[in-house]
Amino acid sequence: MRQEALKLHIKTLPQSPGVYQYYDENGRIIYVGKAKNLKKRVASYFRKNLDSRKTQNLVRNIHEIKHIVVPTESDALILENTLIKEHQPRYNILLRDDKTYPWICIKKEAYPRVFTTRKILKDGSEYFGPFTNIKTVRLLMNLIHELYPLRNCNYDLSEKALADREYKVCLEYHIGNCLGPCVRAQSPSDYDIQIGDIRALLKGNFGEPISRFKTKMESAAEMLQFEEAQRLKDKIELLEQYQSKSAVVSASISEIDVCSLVSDEQTAFVNYLQVSYGSVVRFHNMEIKKKLDETDEELLRIAVVELRQRFNSKSKEVLLPLAIDLGENVKVLVPQKGEKKKLLDLSLRNAKQGRLEQLKHIQITDPNRHTERLMNQMKKDLRLSEPPRHIECFDNSNIQGSNPVAACVVFKNGKPAKKEYRHYGIKTVEGANDFASMEEVVFRRYKRLLNEGKELPQLVVVDGGKGQLSAALKSLDVLGLRQKIAIVGIAKRLEEIYYPNDPIPLYLDKRSETLRIIQQLRNEAHRFGVRLHRDKRSKSAVQSHLDQIPGIGEKTIIKLLQTFKSVKRVSAASEAELESVVGVSKAKQIFIYLHPNS
Repeated sequence: MRQEALKLHIKTLPQSPGVYQYYDENGRIIYVGKAKNLKKRVASYFRKNLDSRKTQNLVRNIHEIKHIVVPTESDALILENTLIKEHQPRYNILLRDDKTYPWICIKKEAYPRVFTTRKILKDGSEYFGPFTNIKTVRLLMNLIHELYPLRNCNYDLSEKALADREYKVCLEYHIGNCLGPCVRAQSPSDYDIQIGDIRALLKGNFGEPISRFKTKMESAAEMLQFEEAQRLKDKIELLEQYQSKSAVVSASISEIDVCSLVSDEQTAFVNYLQVSYGSVVRFHNMEIKKKLDETDEELLRIAVVELRQRFNSKSKEVLLPLAIDLGENVKVLVPQKGEKKKLLDLSLRNAKQGRLEQLKHIQITDPNRHTERLMNQMKKDLRLSEPPRHIECFDNSNIQGSNPVAACVVFKNGKPAKKEYRHYGIKTVEGANDFASMEEVVFRRYKRLLNEGKELPQLVVVDGGKGQLSAALKSLDVLGLRQKIAIVGIAKRLEEIYYPNDPIPLYLDKRSETLRIIQQLRNEAHRFGVRLHRDKRSKSAVQSHLDQIPGIGEKTIIKLLQTFKSVKRVSAASEAELESVVGVSKAKQIFIYLHPNS
């Protein structure tokens, strides 16, 4: 009945831009979305075959639909963002950033004050920001105070107040930090020129203040006021030094926003840069918590709208890695080369770095969340049906067919489970045959697990390419495990991942966590296998040399090795030295065998 009512409501929706709201049975808003065409967008949620389980859960909880029609898609973007922040619906993404940021205010008053604040009052004052880094605000305020003598008192300095009252200059005037507008020692026009320069600085335009100081410096030098000229020269150098600290992009790029995104199964990390007069004047990172398997396009659109609103950006051009629609008033560019492409790459590097720092923080503070994210990422990267919480890796070791051995290492939740490592001596294969050895050891491993009723892994990794993978598959087929265990091979040359019956390998990002885990598995299996092979080879070498002496048994050989530490030292020992360990008769026998020419 509810579904029929909802479908009837959908038929009446207009084909216009707008915002739709889904309500649950208790009348709470559970989702807010925007649409270019309300009827088509809302109807898409009620298709028979929905790809996402999360979206299916959302649709099951919808009991009422409401909508708001707006003139343009740009209006829909802004309204959607406002409603999400106001209602925090359950199924909308979480913009994990609710800080109160500092602003720099130029107060609307006679002889305006310039100060920092976290509250915006609608009193006609100018607010620049918000700034995401308090250090940047302090640096800017220090620069302003060093360049311009401004008042910091809260006196009313309107014309009427100056006429009615008699103020006295304070200490700031005597130490040169204020020019005394309270006693009319500084004219309003002179003070307004300073405010104009400060306004330009806060917009990222250093050219105007520098040009004005240079003009004054040259004028002072011509009038032989060298001390004043030097003071102005110091201010120019201060401005140029500060300008050099900001990330200079290109003088030709002005008033532009840049945004990039990196995401995984659960979260996305967004970097935002605001460029003005050829310099990056604002930098901000934001984490987004996914709710409905949103695409990167959806996440980026919501993030861009939110950040432009938050930082009061008026730029008409936005650089993005994906082409999305931000309305008719904003031009979206996806640069492929040149300065703008370098700027987008800069943003992407910062997004990746921010995500890396966040992941390190999560790994320390919330290991369970880190493990869950890593498992989901591996599931996605390796195209698995479930997260690979239990992985096993196999590797063979031999030298020209001698002493063939194999190793199986086990990782649980992305970490080595060393108590479950196993060594295997190859029993049925003669000579150097890696494929047959792999087939034997995989069969033995999972035959035993099945007989003992133990847990099977979600993923098996074999060290090698198509040949080793095919050999391991034969054993899984015999045991009937082909559809129960996912299996891949990793080739050493290019670190490519091979899948059964797929001639084209998968190439993972060299910096991805998934490839790092698989490489760690492969390296651990190799290390563990080589250790056993080395031990067997050493034991074989000892046995082949001393075991052939007639009448000398295992206990005598062990006694000699415990005393002399190696076969080489036994061979170099004198007959008298051997006598002290094994007696006269055996010593003579051993000495004659090891030194036949003597």
